[in-house]
Amino acid sequence: MRKIQLESKRLIIKTISPSQASKVLDFYIENKCFFEPYEPLRQSYFYTKQHQRQLLRWDQQGLAESSMVRFWLYLKDDPSKPIGSISLSNIIRGVFQSCNLGYKIDQQYLRQGYMEEALIQVIEYAFLTLDLHRIEANIMPRNKPSLSLVKKLGFHEEGLAKKYLKICGQWEDHIHMVLLNET
Repeated sequence: MRKIQLESKRLIIKTISPSQASKVLDFYIENKCFFEPYEPLRQSYFYTKQHQRQLLRWDQQGLAESSMVRFWLYLKDDPSKPIGSISLSNIIRGVFQSCNLGYKIDQQYLRQGYMEEALIQVIEYAFLTLDLHRIEANIMPRNKPSLSLVKKLGFHEEGLAKKYLKICGQWEDHIHMVLLNET
């Protein structure tokens, strides 16, 4: 299976195989309470190694089909444990050349610049390697740190999507943020 690896000053940013399911499961279990307000309701099976292995298989399939790519973030100083993930999903080709951006980071690594560092590399990959024109991120208005981060990276607001996604059991509005490849 094809693997992709990017690097930044402090991080290894890479696709992973289903053999890493237990590490991904640990990541989700350790951050369960932290992620819950920002994600769909998770059924108990989500927190099983078997389900995480299946999700990683689907990630591999999406990569093979060029419909998505999910990167996992690792500290260069401790490459054994993922500290976050970034996904480019719903990749659409043709005249659109677009994708959706999603990301999350372990709560103990918040506000240390890791996600910004990783996103810079992934955005460069999206624009230069995947030749995408547009990256879209949809963020809840109450998620001020995430909005601040994408604005810092050059995303601009294109509007408000009312009741866009069902998050933690409630339909939530999202601000539609976009970054264009101007090259």
